[in-house]
Amino acid sequence: MADVGEVLMSVLSTIRVPKPGDRVHKDECALSFSSPESEGGLFVCMNSFLGFGSQYVDRHHARSGQRAYLHITRTCKAKEDDNNSGSGHPPKKKPTRLAIGIEGGFDVDQQQYEEDVKVVILPDRQEVTSEDLGAMADVVRERVSIMAADSVSHTLQIQQWDGEVRQESRHAADLKQLDNGVKIPPSGWRCEVCDLQENLWMNLTDGKVLCGRRYFDGSGGNNHALLHFQETGYPLAVKLGTITPDGADVYSYDEDDMVLDSKLPEHLTHFGIDMMTMEKTERTMTELEIAVNQRVGEWEVIQESGTTLRPLFGPGLTGMKNLGNSCYLNSVMQVLFTVPDFQSKYVSNIDKIIDEAPSDPTQDFKTQVAKLGYGLLSGEYSKPAPDAGDENVEKYDQIGIAPQMFKALVGRGHPEFSTNRQQDAQEFLLHFINMVERNCRSGSNPSEAFRFLVEERIVCQQSQKAKYTQRVDYIVQLPVPMDQATNTEELQEAERRREEGDSSALTVRAQIPFAACMAALSEPEILTDFWSSAVQAKTTATKTTRFASFPDHLVIQIKKFTFGLDWVPKKLDVSIDVPDTLDLSTLRATGQQPGEELLPEVAPPPLMTPDVEVKGILGSHGNEEDDSLYSPLLCQSVSPVLDDSTVSQLCEMGFPLEACRKAVYYTGNTGIDAAMNWIMGHMDDPDFSAPLVLPGCSSGPGTTPTESLSEEHLATIVSMGFSRDQATKALRATSNVLDRAVDWIFSHLDDLESMDVSEGGRSAAESEGGRDPPPGPRVRDGPGKYELFAFISHMGTSTMCGHYVCHIKKDQQWVIFNDQKVCASEKPPKDLGYLYFYRRVAE
Repeated sequence: MADVGEVLMSVLSTIRVPKPGDRVHKDECALSFSSPESEGGLFVCMNSFLGFGSQYVDRHHARSGQRAYLHITRTCKAKEDDNNSGSGHPPKKKPTRLAIGIEGGFDVDQQQYEEDVKVVILPDRQEVTSEDLGAMADVVRERVSIMAADSVSHTLQIQQWDGEVRQESRHAADLKQLDNGVKIPPSGWRCEVCDLQENLWMNLTDGKVLCGRRYFDGSGGNNHALLHFQETGYPLAVKLGTITPDGADVYSYDEDDMVLDSKLPEHLTHFGIDMMTMEKTERTMTELEIAVNQRVGEWEVIQESGTTLRPLFGPGLTGMKNLGNSCYLNSVMQVLFTVPDFQSKYVSNIDKIIDEAPSDPTQDFKTQVAKLGYGLLSGEYSKPAPDAGDENVEKYDQIGIAPQMFKALVGRGHPEFSTNRQQDAQEFLLHFINMVERNCRSGSNPSEAFRFLVEERIVCQQSQKAKYTQRVDYIVQLPVPMDQATNTEELQEAERRREEGDSSALTVRAQIPFAACMAALSEPEILTDFWSSAVQAKTTATKTTRFASFPDHLVIQIKKFTFGLDWVPKKLDVSIDVPDTLDLSTLRATGQQPGEELLPEVAPPPLMTPDVEVKGILGSHGNEEDDSLYSPLLCQSVSPVLDDSTVSQLCEMGFPLEACRKAVYYTGNTGIDAAMNWIMGHMDDPDFSAPLVLPGCSSGPGTTPTESLSEEHLATIVSMGFSRDQATKALRATSNVLDRAVDWIFSHLDDLESMDVSEGGRSAAESEGGRDPPPGPRVRDGPGKYELFAFISHMGTSTMCGHYVCHIKKDQQWVIFNDQKVCASEKPPKDLGYLYFYRRVAE
């Protein structure tokens, strides 16, 4: 005991007490997926609070000189029946809020463990047990208080989930209620407008009982409760049939969200409703969402339910734990680490990356991506999960890996990916590729495997002159022409039976030929409001899109998510015969044709307010010939005339204000339909939400003066091979936001053609040897023949809910990756995919 005490006292000065804000990594190794449940347990540095598996703790000791580590080991034990009255413990309370690890929420970890904790002193690995610590002075025990500190993963889970909790409505405390004598009976409700008897909402201001919103599939209500709010401004409504002594569904139309009303009993009593005597007769909004998602037949088909799946284990067959709606991330990363570029960049160099890792590897992008890739491909974690007597553990569950550090790092600061809400796998793929681009400014860049150039050819139908532009892209978005369905009669019959209220009618999925989708992609698009620089007026043009290069790996997104006629988002329930092989050779761009004339490079005239004339502006300078004198004033004084009603309508649909302003401007105030078409065609533009900048002006509302641009941001873009002028233009166009500027610069290559790039990031005017600047981002090229090797499928009615799985072809065998479950696929549902991944076939 004396020897152990002396050793501990000798390192006591290096042991820190965790303070608020310190990240204590007690659940996961910083360099691997070792945990306290792994063989050898987890060693937590008592100075930096970083965790290390047994294979890395000696390395950290050698590099840092730290000697004191908290050694945590956990062994799984069989679960007890929490509701067994004979156990002597009261049954657990049911969760009352959508949160984890806090009062009223779910337990963070429902598995039960036996935990052993002790202090280990390196290099001799002398151990100080809990019993030893108990006999030591208080000052020593206080120093070792790391044992009581919350782990960073525990804290993140609570933060991410607690963000989903319904908030108190700002209208609840002082809600106005009319003394109009209205009393609501306990049952027998009908919509006061259309007599609908379900999905009914009572306005808490005037007691009006009206039907709810119409859902994307035509079910639900007729929007009468929403229309009532738009007419009166009365904000809160309660869903009748969900009222119980425990609460009810309350919606705030003004806040556009489900909310809490702490005065709900009082508000209900005003209209004669005794909350304590009410019983639930309708499903809550959460229950409806789950039911709608599971009603869709694709759940069973995509997950291959009903078939006996053979579990697979070994290298490249590692499952990933679902951290709470993280299936989108799991599916994307499983596929990416099937691509050789990502394997060679991160997994083949794992030892070198770890050796060069910074002092805090949990915050290093390269280290965490390499850690994830090695975890997926090594096979070290692809082992059957120990059931420990738990009947709920399925036979094909794996130990797998829990990418907690990775998810926290790539989602940090992002309004969506930092939460536990479901996300769009396509958006996450682009987000991750963007991070790879930013972190691979030197050395190999694996995202080049997906990068390609798109050529757009616009032909003015009046002058027959053409304009060619090129942009970088990573994904082909394939339209779904519903009018080309081959089972039209079946669809019409199913629709007729649904309209007649036949609940037994089977769901019929539209059968769309893949060839029809490709034809819709390649056919010329008609531009009805094209401003032609050749005729100096608006006219009709055609736009044709082709591949200026073919990438090594091609990603195709099926555009299943769209808007209905009433602009309500919906998902197209379609089956597409996606082929195993693909030949896109006929879609290669040809560039300017012999004898073809190009449109003059002249910007369209800006729309101006009626009371401002350019002549007057020019005359105020006394020199109408010198553009340099009056162009700054022109940019500042001339503002576009925009139809405020059209802008407002677009904003009410949820689109960003600046995007709405641009839509109205670029369609020449021609109405809501033209503006909406512009928005739908530009939603994926990196600068979609950037401020409107008038043609010919160096800045506009919301742009950033050069003197206020971040030098760090400028240096980052210049280091990518672009000139300082180009970097400045990109940052000014995106309000000095680095992520958006990088996206902007890659998607505006045609705008930068006149701005040469030379070695070192200097413009040609600044560089003596700048005669042959690199042309911009590198793209690979080759034959346009491909074979399918993976696809990601989505189940559910929206990208914001449901579930993702992926299928990957490994050694000529399709494998389904469904979070922790990895099995041989018997019936890969290739016709129901959302994202398809092809690789080039060598000729």
